[in-house]
Amino acid sequence: MTENLDTMRTVETPEGVELTLRVAGPAARSLAWLIDQTIRAVGYAIAGIGLAFLGDLGMGIFLVLLFVAEWFYPVFFEVYRHGSTPGKALLRLTVVHDDGTPIGWTPSIVRNLLRFADFLPFAYLLGLVAMVVNRDFKRLGDMVAGTVVVYRDRPVAPAQLTPAVPVPAHVALDLAEQRAIIEYAERAPAWSEERVLELAQIAEPLVGGPADLAAHKLLGMAHWLAGRR
Repeated sequence: MTENLDTMRTVETPEGVELTLRVAGPAARSLAWLIDQTIRAVGYAIAGIGLAFLGDLGMGIFLVLLFVAEWFYPVFFEVYRHGSTPGKALLRLTVVHDDGTPIGWTPSIVRNLLRFADFLPFAYLLGLVAMVVNRDFKRLGDMVAGTVVVYRDRPVAPAQLTPAVPVPAHVALDLAEQRAIIEYAERAPAWSEERVLELAQIAEPLVGGPADLAAHKLLGMAHWLAGRR
């Protein structure tokens, strides 16, 4: 249900790499907020009980802890826990810059300090309205900070490549060529030997030599491209 309101966005990183982001809608974000509020409420209750024995001093310490936790709880987790508070992590949500890069201190502080504006006139009504009318479901803090809340992809298991000694490519390869070589190594075990050699011959201008040598080099290049040195 929460994913029906979400949209896909394609952004380009400063390195020129295109990323597809799945923007999180109000329903998922509200649930994550409720989880975080519950966690903080439990923490406040435990701290309050423990500090009650200190009288006025305990009350003073509690108010300081309340201020710090209320305003910097999300900042700490967003900066040090890959953009996710515990509530967001449970729903696989994360805060990133508009270009998909990890959030830093300044944007995180800005987006969270502006929660007071999103809260107006009560119960985050203005923030909810802003998310509903914005194509990227941004609240006011996100608009000012240049951030967006997206779904975090599930970890992908490392590709199972046909065993080979890693060999670096002697020419520059674009992203499509790199993917093609890695996919060749992934699928090779399911092909006949004739099919493996036949496809290797297509890459002869890149690897050179007879088909069997070309196949061996392609497999080695796939391991190198996959980061296996």
